Amino acid sequence: MSLASFFQFIEIKTKLASMIPFILGTLYSLYRYKSFNSKNFIIMSISLLAFDMATTAINNYIDYKKALKSQENKNEIPGYGFSESTALTIIFILLLIAISFGILLTLNTNVIVLLIGIISFLAGILYTYGPIPISRTPFGEIFSGVFMGFIILFLSLYIHIFDKNIVSFMYANNMLTLSLNLVEVFYIFLISIPTMCGIANIMLANNICDVKEDILNNRYTLPHYLGVKNALKLFKILYYIGYLDIIILVILKISPVISLLVILTIIPLNKNIKIFYQNPIKSKTFVYSVKNFALINIVHILSVSIAIILNW
Repeated sequence: MSLASFFQFIEIKTKLASMIPFILGTLYSLYRYKSFNSKNFIIMSISLLAFDMATTAINNYIDYKKALKSQENKNEIPGYGFSESTALTIIFILLLIAISFGILLTLNTNVIVLLIGIISFLAGILYTYGPIPISRTPFGEIFSGVFMGFIILFLSLYIHIFDKNIVSFMYANNMLTLSLNLVEVFYIFLISIPTMCGIANIMLANNICDVKEDILNNRYTLPHYLGVKNALKLFKILYYIGYLDIIILVILKISPVISLLVILTIIPLNKNIKIFYQNPIKSKTFVYSVKNFALINIVHILSVSIAIILNW
């Protein structure tokens, strides 16, 4: 197995979708709460990256198993150049790394991290595996947006402020008590909206491009139910929701004023949307959904970073 085939199997280029919320959450911990734990940062980055690679590998493996087209070489997974047993070994090792570092992160923080980790783990597995994988339903965009856009960002922020009672879980006198600072949790949710919308749009663009092939493989995704035209409209609207959210964040003084620079990305973004509208093909224009996600969120990251450096 070559390194190139491994990267293709775990789709290394798509890991940006999980690392950007992770970085944003870390930056907002620094900007809003003046808190950073380097040890937890390293541990979570390893666990997150390993789990993201594992879920992608599982998805590609399941697609191979469920594909209706006949395969010429039964001993190799088409497109990757290695055997089914090698694929399963990769998945097992990645999951082992993710779980091990997740447990270590829990030991360094508290049980909230464990609970969120378990829920995320189950969601990631159910997303790609089971009688009806979530990725094969019209709920794929919602799950990918919420879990990758919000949960990752929340957890990447929480590991630095776990002792500040934003969310706490206690057991005393045979009573379990969960307490939430609803205002702060809501603010963190607002921070995550641009990443949620961008990640949902990557999934949506993928499903728009694959809608005909998906039906042949018994995958009835959101574009199948909405129709391609309405799915394309939703694709555009989600980006605009992200821009509106940035303005709200600045008005509420959750984000620095310099974050408004993100609004300027609407010019190249609209050009990318137009290109995708005209020819939504996986091999040619799907990449624009990834470019749009990176464009908006990298500018967001840079603007918050500048505010931290200049102590704005």
